[in-house]
Amino acid sequence: MATVNVVQHDVIVVGSGVAGLRAAFEAAQVSDVAVINKIYPTRAHTGTAQGGISAALGNEEDDNWEWHMFDTVKGSDYLGDQDAIEVLAKDAPRAIIELEHFGVPFNRTPEGRLAQRQFGGHTKEFGKAPVKRACYSADRTGHVMLHTMYEQCLKHNVRFYPEYQMLKLLKRDNKVVGLVAVDFQTGEYYVMHAKAVVIATGGYGKMFRTTSNAYSYTGDGMAITYKAGLPLEDMEFVQFHPTGLFPLGVLITEASRGEGGILTNADGERFMERYAPTIKDLAPRDIVSRSIYFEVRDGKGVNNKNYVNLELMHLGREVVEKKLPEIASFVRTFLGIDPALKPIPVTPTAHYAMGGIPTDINGRVRSDSGDGIVEGLYSAGEVACVSVHGANRLGTNSLVDLVVYGRRVGKHIAEEYIRHAEFAPLPDDPAGDILNELETIRNRTGGERIAVLREAMQDAMMDHVSVFRTDAGIKEGIEKIRKLQERFKNISVEDRGAKLNQDLLDAWELGNMLMLSEVLAKAALQRTESRGAHYREDFPERDDDQWLKHTFTHMGDDGRPVFSFRPVTLGRFEPKPRTY
Repeated sequence: MATVNVVQHDVIVVGSGVAGLRAAFEAAQVSDVAVINKIYPTRAHTGTAQGGISAALGNEEDDNWEWHMFDTVKGSDYLGDQDAIEVLAKDAPRAIIELEHFGVPFNRTPEGRLAQRQFGGHTKEFGKAPVKRACYSADRTGHVMLHTMYEQCLKHNVRFYPEYQMLKLLKRDNKVVGLVAVDFQTGEYYVMHAKAVVIATGGYGKMFRTTSNAYSYTGDGMAITYKAGLPLEDMEFVQFHPTGLFPLGVLITEASRGEGGILTNADGERFMERYAPTIKDLAPRDIVSRSIYFEVRDGKGVNNKNYVNLELMHLGREVVEKKLPEIASFVRTFLGIDPALKPIPVTPTAHYAMGGIPTDINGRVRSDSGDGIVEGLYSAGEVACVSVHGANRLGTNSLVDLVVYGRRVGKHIAEEYIRHAEFAPLPDDPAGDILNELETIRNRTGGERIAVLREAMQDAMMDHVSVFRTDAGIKEGIEKIRKLQERFKNISVEDRGAKLNQDLLDAWELGNMLMLSEVLAKAALQRTESRGAHYREDFPERDDDQWLKHTFTHMGDDGRPVFSFRPVTLGRFEPKPRTY
């Protein structure tokens, strides 16, 4: 049997993106904090966020937090909880100034203020016109935030365990007491004993064939929480970013349109004027993604293929090179196109999970669709569902979500929880079952190949549960996923070693994604309406009477998803038709 080591920290944060680092930084003011991550800390997916982080600073034109709140509520298609959204919008300006003081090198106006630019769905005066709300660092905003917070954590003695994969949550009754992880480099297993665990592991974009997400985005945190008997919330809502580089899916930031880029079809027409006449190319992402697909269906895809053009040529080389340097580099590297001279081919790409682990406004994980809380367990970032994004996230709200709610998690741990928390006893044989599961896969020969099953899963999800959904299509997708789950029971790997065994972890991650694929698809099947990123062609209208509620999914006794519901928290903005 493999070696099992035991380590102990007051707080263990899983995930080194900005949500996890912001929580770790705050908790480290009063406690011993460790961060584990399946990749090296500064390779966390926050580093790929490009265009900006929103706050109603009003540095370049009038703005206020209520307009930001309204846009976020409306952008969520009224599924976002308004108490959580109010916290986000009110705290965003403070959070941005704090990041500046930490050392984030934001772009500046000629007067020395933080520069701001337009982004999709962000408006002034409750929807009258686009507003400059997004602070940015060229098109590398997430990158500089990630490195700055990593430095701050090192400064405050946070302990890092790089390339450690969480495998299991450890619970006693309704209290989380730690986790089991494997050191990828050595193959040794660790029982990590803690007073509090924070899950900040990001999303699950690799379930889809075309995605902007990194290979590490396999939904591990959601899957482990679900397997621990805890619910997931609103899993049917997954965002497709409208401008992925065709055919790769590599993200072309919305900031390209915020700087004045436009989308055109095969006829050279600026088609978003027909779908969102007020804010045009700066409509929310779900609307732009569907509009692109409508153009393609109507035979207006460029070169009769599944893409349209993003034109930046009219902006001039100086704007492209200074404000969008990374995008210019991507396009040249992958396609050999100079975006200052030629249009960029773009197509929707799986980008962001609006649903995830349900939390309250302090990041405490809910145990059910009521008010129950799991002691010692917190979550923040994309893996969490508080819910500020509802059925559709506005661009730049992801980064502000990370710092606002990452901080709230860390503050609650530091000020309300850790001072009286004790190390509860570990369960008997805490790592036995997960070690047996992995060793069974490692020792099996002649079974199913990982790449074959993974590609089939990605095709099924892309074809049946992506931008457009129907009853028949979703059911066909579910049937395919269930057949793949059966085949997965005979999965095998070629690498039998302990050290650096990516093959074994790929197999385990595939099992997680197949499980979450069924959860997502079944949640989409039962929601018989269209809301935000969830678009049912057989139910094209939003149905507030039946579906103004959050979906909670538990694992049933037979291993299949079981659903319950929680009301949406309303407030100052009543649901209205969502037009732009």
